[in-house]
Amino acid sequence: MTKKTNFNIPKEVSRVTETLQKAGFEAFLVGGCVRDLLRGKKPKDWDVTTNATPDQIVNLFPKTFYENKFGTVSVVNEDAEDETLRNVEITPYRMEAKYSDKRHPDSVSFTNNIEDDLKRRDFTVNAMALDTVSGKIIDLFDGQKDMKSKLIKAVGNPVDRFSEDALRMMRAVRFATELDFDIEKETLKAIKGRAILLDKIAKERIRDEFIKIIMSNRPDRGMEVLRETGLLKFVMPEIEEGFNIEQNKDHIYDVWTHSIKALKHSADKDFPLNIRIAALLHDVGKPKSRRRDEKKNDYTFYGHDVIGEKMSVKMLARLKFPKKDIDTISKLVRYHLFFSDVEQITLSAVRRIVRNVGPENVWDLMKVRFCDRIGMGRPKETPYRLRKYESMIDEAMRAPVTVGMLKVNGARIMEIAGEKPGPRIGFILHALLEEVLDNPELNTKEYLEEKVMKLSKLTDEKLKKIGEKGKDTKESKERKEIEEIRKKWWVK
Repeated sequence: MTKKTNFNIPKEVSRVTETLQKAGFEAFLVGGCVRDLLRGKKPKDWDVTTNATPDQIVNLFPKTFYENKFGTVSVVNEDAEDETLRNVEITPYRMEAKYSDKRHPDSVSFTNNIEDDLKRRDFTVNAMALDTVSGKIIDLFDGQKDMKSKLIKAVGNPVDRFSEDALRMMRAVRFATELDFDIEKETLKAIKGRAILLDKIAKERIRDEFIKIIMSNRPDRGMEVLRETGLLKFVMPEIEEGFNIEQNKDHIYDVWTHSIKALKHSADKDFPLNIRIAALLHDVGKPKSRRRDEKKNDYTFYGHDVIGEKMSVKMLARLKFPKKDIDTISKLVRYHLFFSDVEQITLSAVRRIVRNVGPENVWDLMKVRFCDRIGMGRPKETPYRLRKYESMIDEAMRAPVTVGMLKVNGARIMEIAGEKPGPRIGFILHALLEEVLDNPELNTKEYLEEKVMKLSKLTDEKLKKIGEKGKDTKESKERKEIEEIRKKWWVK
């Protein structure tokens, strides 16, 4: 079926297709970029298909690179301002042999027929071709109809498509999640019947599709589809253990629903990947730690944070996540249960949390806590108690306005000025601190050592007076900083 429409195609792309056509070849935009154009969205990349061979393509363009066995040639546009246009990929029409490894074709062969190329593609919404010169769309499998119906439907027999490449099942869930489409009935049935084939796919490829699901606007929906299709067993089976696991009286949802709702809130807030995954995994240790307390007539989950940390490390390592991400996410899972009763907790306890999770992660930990709270069905993300805790974190992390910030210490004062241990050392340090608080540029080794020599010549009485003034200045500055911090968080 052929339809005609008009699109605003970037000149870098039009130049590629027009060059091929002027040389006597066919040339079409194909795949995801056509789908995105029909949806009125900007494509993330641009793919061209043609009946020209790789050698013929290379001879037509001044700068290309060709380095894969599938015949794809990349045309380089170094001057393109848009990064998505710096490399435009051209692939000859091709047919594929069987997929022995359930992922890649054993071999490919080039063909002169666009239909042969389109019928090997995964889903109807990705199997359309656009002639950029005429504006005509080649749509042999009713992809436009499925787009209007918001359906992800396999091209041809879905059992064949998923038996060829099992990763297509994850892609079906990912496209449904990203586009907010449903998976067509027969396609869904085929996924459920072939889910076990996903076990043959490289974990890195599964991870990449999983990340795209998590980073979509509706990752909660994606997780539900992964569970319903049976795919989740081959991605993160531990998460599924929380399904129908009743919690204690503080919770209105089971562990699975609570975790999914926490994940959804992280997406609603557009939080980055590490926070989203930590929100999903923060209670993954609950099923293994659940015990029944007969006296309380309720469930307990003691140690689920520690168990969850260990489980998170194993789960993420299995999916080949980078070590840095594993370390960060597992820390957020381990410490998500921090004690936050601001009526009882001390500033030193808050400092320990900052130390344990790291200053670079502590605000992300608070975000995970917010997701946890919303996942429990609580009406507010940040009640007064958590705002107060944020204020205490801010206080704990502020620059230390103490003598410890000085470029000289007591030992150095005794060394260069001949001072003996005693109160005079403290007076000198606080006198130096007063100058540095007023003018931080004076906090240099050279200046302070010169100042030490002058101060050491003063009498005890004069030195004490200057030192006490410096101490008062420090305490006044501290009070002012804390007042500003608490005002920022709307707490007292």
